[in-house]
Amino acid sequence: MAENENIPNEPAAPAPAPAAAPAPAEQQKPRFEGRGGGGGGRGGGGGRGRGRRPSDVGENAFDKGGEEISEKVVFINRSSKVVKGGRRFKFSALVVVGDKKGRVGYALGKAAEVADAIKRGGELARNQMQSVALRDVTIPHEVFCAYGGARILLRPASPGTGIIAGKTVRAVLESAGVKDVLTKSLGSKNAANVVKATLKALLSLRTREMIYKARGLEIKSVKTPKAPEATAA
Repeated sequence: MAENENIPNEPAAPAPAPAAAPAPAEQQKPRFEGRGGGGGGRGGGGGRGRGRRPSDVGENAFDKGGEEISEKVVFINRSSKVVKGGRRFKFSALVVVGDKKGRVGYALGKAAEVADAIKRGGELARNQMQSVALRDVTIPHEVFCAYGGARILLRPASPGTGIIAGKTVRAVLESAGVKDVLTKSLGSKNAANVVKATLKALLSLRTREMIYKARGLEIKSVKTPKAPEATAA
């Protein structure tokens, strides 16, 4: 065979086909999730654990008599129930109402929606309003009350002091019409127990007139002594 004889080129091997991307595995949803909503645990996602404390929500409503009522949402909790078709959520709202003139009440409203729970709680609270004894814009004397694990201490304050209290206690005192008071919350931080302890403390207040009337006594007016007249030099 001659050296300059053309040798036919061998056919090039075909390029390998690109590997197909693996099909995404189907994400199998667990049959039962955690109790805490989207968070898994009991406290995550607002399930049966801790609820949420909304910002200080205040609304002015009017009762049947046309009197202005202050409404405050103290605490909102969400609970879930696992059923055959999935999950069912319900909400409960702790609402405090008052006329800021010595009448205050609270209630826990429950419904399938937050707005309905707040509305229900406000209606129940208006029907459960009670009168408390006040002295101008403060309380007549010091009082200490407990409900469950919550303990509340209330002390009268001079004009201009303001309400020195936490968020939950402040909602009850403002609804009752108190403007100057010193408070201390001890023990449990449970919003429902704190509200009940605060209202229990307000209901235990007694003015001087109430005590004298209960004992069948009359309040004697005390005459103030006159200042001595200045003698001429």
